[in-house]
Amino acid sequence: MLRLQTPTPVLMSPLSQSPVSSSHEIQTLLRDLFDEAVASVDPLKIVAPHLPTPPKGKTLIVAAGKAAASMARAAEEAWPASAPFSGTALTRYQHGLPCNPLEVIEAAHPVPDNRGHLAAQKLLQEVSQLGEDDLLLFLVSGGGSSLLALPVDSISLEEKKAVNKTLLHSGAPIGEMNAVRKHISAVKGGRLAQAAAPARVVTLAISDVPFDDPSTIASGPTVPDPTTLAAAKEIITRHGMDLPPSVMAHLDKSTSETPKADDPLFKNTDFKMIATPAHMIKAAVAGATAKGFTVTSLGADLEGEARDLGRAHGVLALSAKPGLILSGGETTVTVASDTPCGRGGRNCEYLLALAIALDGAPHIHAIAADTDGIDGSENNAGAIITPDTLARARAMGLNPQTMLEGHDAYTFFEKLGDLIITGPTRTNVNDFRAIHVGTP
Repeated sequence: MLRLQTPTPVLMSPLSQSPVSSSHEIQTLLRDLFDEAVASVDPLKIVAPHLPTPPKGKTLIVAAGKAAASMARAAEEAWPASAPFSGTALTRYQHGLPCNPLEVIEAAHPVPDNRGHLAAQKLLQEVSQLGEDDLLLFLVSGGGSSLLALPVDSISLEEKKAVNKTLLHSGAPIGEMNAVRKHISAVKGGRLAQAAAPARVVTLAISDVPFDDPSTIASGPTVPDPTTLAAAKEIITRHGMDLPPSVMAHLDKSTSETPKADDPLFKNTDFKMIATPAHMIKAAVAGATAKGFTVTSLGADLEGEARDLGRAHGVLALSAKPGLILSGGETTVTVASDTPCGRGGRNCEYLLALAIALDGAPHIHAIAADTDGIDGSENNAGAIITPDTLARARAMGLNPQTMLEGHDAYTFFEKLGDLIITGPTRTNVNDFRAIHVGTP
């Protein structure tokens, strides 16, 4: 389902025309806005003020997600020198940072591998040894769900990988995917907090999900799970997923249910959101307004098919007044089993659909990029479009519509030289989109 919020002009500038005019200046502006948005949610700047008081006993720091290494480093740098601690950060390959004494382990994302499996086993074992005077400080960010790849005993890692691949191609929103993941995991859906009891558990989270649901971020390892076995099975049926028999057998057992909000174990847990997509969009609005732009915010929580959102934003931009249109959130890309699939990414697919909808409008530029630096599973954060995007593509023999239908938007923008490549940013508050509307 495409979820669009009513456009809200949040800050107005007295300028009637854009403070920049040339295409190069506009592209530079859009990239600068993206970089500033990412910097506003840098874990190295935002973790320290939220750290808890050290306990009487020992402190175990566990970090998981694409921001795990930077969150762990920020925590160890700010932790009191008189309070001993140990722990591990589990992050995606190439997202690590040097830490001491915390160990940093890199593993695969979005499809888990054996390194993530072994790391999750190690973390669960360490957490299970905590006592009532101890503290588990859990630092979580997007990507943790795939990285903490420890299925229940009756499901193998290979079967878990198959489930992840099916979920990623199902078109299901992140909340529905995680509802399934939680019910086959030994860590997610509150299971990590369950293992840590009776120790105190403090979670600091960077949200990468629309509406910042704590139980959805990395599939909620330390919070109650509001989803049920029945809901997980309904999601599987509705999206036509073909999952391994062992998975379906596990979901048929009532003992496979995750801990809920009324479980006493959660009385000794605290959860704090330290960065969200809304924080990022707020920073972007402030930065753009300071540069003299009229800014319209569509919100930080947009969902739906990437191409559908691109088309809708194209219609909006064509009728908009000069200024900037900003939005965040997380779209999906549904790949039908009988559809040839090229190299994609939701931001590139959004932009290609947007470019087609704009049809060469001479006054509109746009950027869409993931704040973690990775658009889907490729090496780019996203891309940028200009008024001549379609013309340049057709001059090169590219067919924009055919490439959109074949989910080959990465290739489209790669050939044009319009990919945005940042490398890992080591934070993650989902997608950033900005449309610059000039004077027609």
